[in-house]
Amino acid sequence: MGEKVVAGPFELADRQRYRAKLGRCLTGLERLLAEKRFDRPKNLMGLEIELNLVGSDGMPRMLNGEVLERIASRDFQTELAMFNLEVNIAPHRLDGRVFDRLAEEIRTSLAYAHRKAGEVDAGILMIGILPTLDRDDLVSSNLSAVDRYTLLNDQIVAARGEDFVLDIEGVEHLTCTSGSIAPEAACTSVQLHLQVTPDRFADVWNAAQAVAAVQVAVGANSPFLFGRELWRESRPPLFQQATDTRPPELQAQGVRPRTWFGERWVTSAYDLFEENLRYFPPLLPIHDDEEPLDVLDEGGIPSLAELVLHNGTVYRWNRPVYGIADGVPHLRVENRVLPAGPTVTDVIANTAFYYGVVRALAEESRPVWTRLPFEAAAANFDTACRDGIDARLVWPRRGRLGGTTEIDAVTLVRDELLPLAEAGLDAWGVEPADRDLYLGVIDERCRRRANGATWQAATFHQALEQGLSREAALAATTRRYSELMHLGEPVHTWPVGLPEPAPLG
Repeated sequence: MGEKVVAGPFELADRQRYRAKLGRCLTGLERLLAEKRFDRPKNLMGLEIELNLVGSDGMPRMLNGEVLERIASRDFQTELAMFNLEVNIAPHRLDGRVFDRLAEEIRTSLAYAHRKAGEVDAGILMIGILPTLDRDDLVSSNLSAVDRYTLLNDQIVAARGEDFVLDIEGVEHLTCTSGSIAPEAACTSVQLHLQVTPDRFADVWNAAQAVAAVQVAVGANSPFLFGRELWRESRPPLFQQATDTRPPELQAQGVRPRTWFGERWVTSAYDLFEENLRYFPPLLPIHDDEEPLDVLDEGGIPSLAELVLHNGTVYRWNRPVYGIADGVPHLRVENRVLPAGPTVTDVIANTAFYYGVVRALAEESRPVWTRLPFEAAAANFDTACRDGIDARLVWPRRGRLGGTTEIDAVTLVRDELLPLAEAGLDAWGVEPADRDLYLGVIDERCRRRANGATWQAATFHQALEQGLSREAALAATTRRYSELMHLGEPVHTWPVGLPEPAPLG
């Protein structure tokens, strides 16, 4: 979840000093952009996957400290709660057999972590929301023992000033409250990074925003929370509500939530960082000794530490990232839309589709964001989260007629976006075998209207019909999901339902 910080009490003046320092950091970013100090194009991508720890019974295991000690690799880190881990995959160039290489690295890493977790009777599960989580699992005492999480929880709770309200109405209706941000830990995702030049940033970010709804529709994998069947991808509403610093009165005034799709297409990365400062009060006013403008005056590259930390507490679904590698600054678009899982093949298929379609959309002569109102893109995102692969989305008409039309997500993908993704991957220099394998997975999901969310829901309902209680059905569904995830065949091939019990004798 970002940089390590040291917890400590804040004084009243700290936020004012921090706000002023943020302003100097923003000026520093503006100068870096104007002086063209950023890295040249490198076609680099990166990948992070958030994971769950579960027992053989399908229930969460609060053991990330013990498991990480056994894994003993810097590629694995803590996440918000003690049943979470995160694996970071080293950056790769987007070319050749990159997706097969990524798949092999992820399989190797997850298999190793799964073996090590087994030493404490746990295992690794990739899923958007673990169906067996209970409200008692998501409490502050189960947050990971990391200063940043404790401090972040304390500051968000203090900013809100009252319990968080979770109210999600989908197939069923969930209403409950929480005294901490711990429910956010239920949301486990895949984060896709793409390093871009400043000149290309706005086009790539706008393209990623436009296609976010489609990513969710084909990749949905989070239909359950606290025993209720909600949206096909319940992470976004849960994440927003679990981190919402706004009491009802501020919501009524139209104050923006910290988990945010956005409200406009942009023309520069600067637009997004500036919005972060303008709209969102600092949560972690921790000061760095560096003075960014002095560093620039001396010919150096500032870390912009306050800007980076503040940016990490504004939870955009496509987030701008400032970083430095080998002494050279760069910008990245961090796509945070996708849930984890179901299998490595599915994760890589989602990844290939995203990088291909974003490349193609960003280079169109009539970009989609000039033809699609931003409000429609935001509404599409909510619709896709609610309805998953059955969503109907608003999209620009092809041809000379102009305007927009409503179209099935699967039709949009198969008829328009998969050909664009294919062209985009060709432009990256991806090998045709890689391209066809992983885009073929997306095509089959759409053809069968099947993804992780549809499989979970169908298997759960079949278990209920077989006489299992809700709790037992969710646990059995989770155990079967785990079996199939580790077998590794893509989710559209999974048989719905629980396996028949072996005959006696």
